[in-house]
Amino acid sequence: MQIEGMAAVVTGGASGLGGAAATMLADAGAKVAIFDLNEDAGQAKAAEIAGQFVSVNVADDASVAAGLAAAQKVHGVARILVNCAGIAPAVKTVGKENAPHPLDTFAKTIAVNLVGTFNVISKFSALLAAAEEIEGERGVIVNTASVAAFDGQIGQAAYSASKGGVVGMTLPIARDLAQHKIRVMTVAPGIFLTPMLEAFPQNVQDALGAQVPHPSRLGKPAEYAQLVQSIILNPMLNGEVIRLDGAIRMAPR
Repeated sequence: MQIEGMAAVVTGGASGLGGAAATMLADAGAKVAIFDLNEDAGQAKAAEIAGQFVSVNVADDASVAAGLAAAQKVHGVARILVNCAGIAPAVKTVGKENAPHPLDTFAKTIAVNLVGTFNVISKFSALLAAAEEIEGERGVIVNTASVAAFDGQIGQAAYSASKGGVVGMTLPIARDLAQHKIRVMTVAPGIFLTPMLEAFPQNVQDALGAQVPHPSRLGKPAEYAQLVQSIILNPMLNGEVIRLDGAIRMAPR
């Protein structure tokens, strides 16, 4: 799937990995709509890349439908979807004073990271299914999981479950959408220099980066975006999960 001239949607596109993907797509000539709940950062990113910002809660049915309609009205039917919206709480199954993991925290993590991802995929694909084919395909979806889907750390039960769900649904969704000639891929990043990690002291960042076998540093969001670009451009990449992690396997803590 070519990128130039195509309409694209990036969830969680205001910053971090999603922000890098939005920038890459815009630089490659796409018309980018950013779905995010951070209005200030979203508007700023949209202005930076000459794109469109839409306030969207990916876990809300009506919000996603309205967001896609608003994006389509401005840019036409989107051919590219990059799902980056997500949350990452750190809560142990049994916490201090033997307190159980709050169920609402677990449920919200699943709702945003897993249900939200599927919510956008299904509605995006329903709109795209009626579009004309371009060189044998209609579009491409790239989801974002995490290495936590495979080797989650202490306190990551909810996060790992949500990202494991994204990994698990990649192939069946790719099979579902094959008849519509829409490809589906997932990237599972390791430790990347996102806004959350940028808030850590430099010595903490360096220690985290040193855990990566090679290259021994934190990943750069632009490197995530580079892989997303490769996935979009390569028509044989479908139904697979790619770890982007410098060969790290996370320790328990």
